[in-house]
Amino acid sequence: MHINPIASRRLVAGILSALLVLSATAPGRAAPQVPARGASAKAAPSAPVDVNTASAADLQTVPGIGKALAQRIVEFREKNGPFGEVADLVKVRGIGEKSIQRLKPYLTVSAAKTR
Repeated sequence: MHINPIASRRLVAGILSALLVLSATAPGRAAPQVPARGASAKAAPSAPVDVNTASAADLQTVPGIGKALAQRIVEFREKNGPFGEVADLVKVRGIGEKSIQRLKPYLTVSAAKTR
């Protein structure tokens, strides 16, 4: 009986791939998390950040909000008044629907205060 060396290598590679997949998805073991494109690897804030009262530094604690975006959010709020809901952040340059969905778990909006 003759064993084809190429077929043998493919068989071994297939078995190793299957073992790798099975070990990554084994019960009780979390799958590795990959940050969304554009999201940073920083830890999430312990409580939702209020976009109507947060400083630029507070906003930067949210994964996906950097220094420039935090500053644009604060400037928009100062110029246009408080946000009615998190989805209103789409009015800020650089924030789209996908960003809203990614940021929503980390943000909240307090009731607008009259000036």
